[in-house]
Amino acid sequence: MNLNIKNIFLFIWLSLPLIAGAQQQLTLRNAIDTALRNNYDIQISKNYVEIARMNNTYGVAGGLPYVSANAADNGSLTTINQTFYDDIPETSISNRGENTVNAGVSAGIVLFNGFKITATKEKLSRLQNLSEIQLNQQIQNTIADIMITYFDIIRQDNYLKIIQNSLDVSKQKLEIINVKKNVGMSDAVEILQAQTDVNSAEQLLEIQKMVIQQNKSDLLLLINSKNQMQFSVVDTIIIDQSLQLDSIINYLNRNTQYLSAEQQILIDEQIVKEVSSQRYPSIKLNAGYDFYQANLNKGTMSMNQNYGPTAGINMQIPIFNGNIYKTQKDVAKINVSNSKLEMESLLNSLTTQATKTYRTYSTTLQQIESQRKNFEMTKQLVDVVMQQFHVSQATILDVRAAQTSFENAAYLLVNLLFSAKVAEIELKQLTYSLGI
Repeated sequence: MNLNIKNIFLFIWLSLPLIAGAQQQLTLRNAIDTALRNNYDIQISKNYVEIARMNNTYGVAGGLPYVSANAADNGSLTTINQTFYDDIPETSISNRGENTVNAGVSAGIVLFNGFKITATKEKLSRLQNLSEIQLNQQIQNTIADIMITYFDIIRQDNYLKIIQNSLDVSKQKLEIINVKKNVGMSDAVEILQAQTDVNSAEQLLEIQKMVIQQNKSDLLLLINSKNQMQFSVVDTIIIDQSLQLDSIINYLNRNTQYLSAEQQILIDEQIVKEVSSQRYPSIKLNAGYDFYQANLNKGTMSMNQNYGPTAGINMQIPIFNGNIYKTQKDVAKINVSNSKLEMESLLNSLTTQATKTYRTYSTTLQQIESQRKNFEMTKQLVDVVMQQFHVSQATILDVRAAQTSFENAAYLLVNLLFSAKVAEIELKQLTYSLGI
C-alpha cells in the first residue's frame, strides 16, 4: 500500500519492451531491409527497369542491320493442251511433274531516315531513366509506409503503457478502499466505483493489445513476411528537429515525382523528333544472294537455274499524305507543352504540400515541449492525490479526475510525438532524402 506511485509511472513509461517474453526484436532497419528484398511492388518496379534496360538498344531503335534467310521447294503436276495455227502439230502433256527450288540470304541497313533512329534511341534511354526514377519512388513510398506503420506500433505501445498505468492506479485505489471498508470508513458506492474502474481498464488493456497485433500484421504485410511471427519493437520516437523550410523548398527538384515529370518532357520531345523524321527522305542499303532452280520437264527446256549476289540502295521521299505527319507533329508538340504545364503544376503542389507539412512539423515541435511539462505535472498530481486519498484527504472522484488528467496529457504527448515524426517522414520523402 505504501508504494511510490511516481516511481511506478516512471518505470512503466521508460520501459521499452512491448510484449514480455522471448520474442524476436524487429528493428526499423531490419524491417526496411526485409521489405527492400521482398516487397512485391518493389520487385515489380525492378522488373520494369529491367524491361526498359533490355529495350534500350540500337537494335530496338532500328539502327542495326537486319539479316534474313529464305528457302522454298515447290512441286507441281501440270497437264498442257496446246493448239497452234499454220499446221503446227498440237501439243499434249499430261501430269508432267515440275519442281522449283529457290533460296537466298538478304541483309539491309538504314543509312538515313531523318534522324529517327537517334531520336528513338534517346527516347528509350529516357524511358529507362524514368523506370529507374519510378523504382526509387516506389522504394521511398515503401520505406515511408514502413516507418509510419512502425512508429504507429510504438505509439500504440505507449497507449498500452498509459492504460496499464491507469489499471495499476485503479487496483491500488481498490485496495485502499477495501482496507477502509474493513475499518468502516468506506461505503458500497466507492467499492463498486473502484471495481468498475479496474474492470474498464482491464477491458481497454485487452482491446489495445489487439490493436497492436493488428498493426504488427500490417507491418508484416508491408515487408512481405511469409509468416505471422511474433515480434517486439524496441525503439522510441526520436524526431529530427533540424529540418528547415527553405532547404526543403530548394530541394524539391529532387522529388521523384518531379524528376518523373521532367523525364516525361524529355520523352515527349524525342517523340516530336521521331514524328518529324517521317517528313524526311529515307535511304536503305540492301544486299543479298539468291539461288533459283526450276526442273520443268516440258517443252524445249528441262531446267532453268540462276544464282548470284544482289545489291542496291532504296530511297523513299514523302511528298504528300494528307498532312498526317504534320498533324502528328503538332499533336506531339502539344503533348510537350502539356507535360511542361503538368510539371509546373506539380511543383506548385509540392511546394504547397511542403509548406503545410512543415507548418504542422514546426507547430507540433513547439507543442511537444510544453506538453512534456504538462505530462510531468499530471504525474505529480496523481502521486499527490493518491497520497491524500490514502489518508482520506481526497475522494475517489478526486483520484479519478487526476487519472483523467494524466491520461489526457499522456495521450496528447504521444500523439504529438507521432504527428511530428510523420511530418518529418513526409518532408524527407518530398526531397528524396528519406532514410534511417
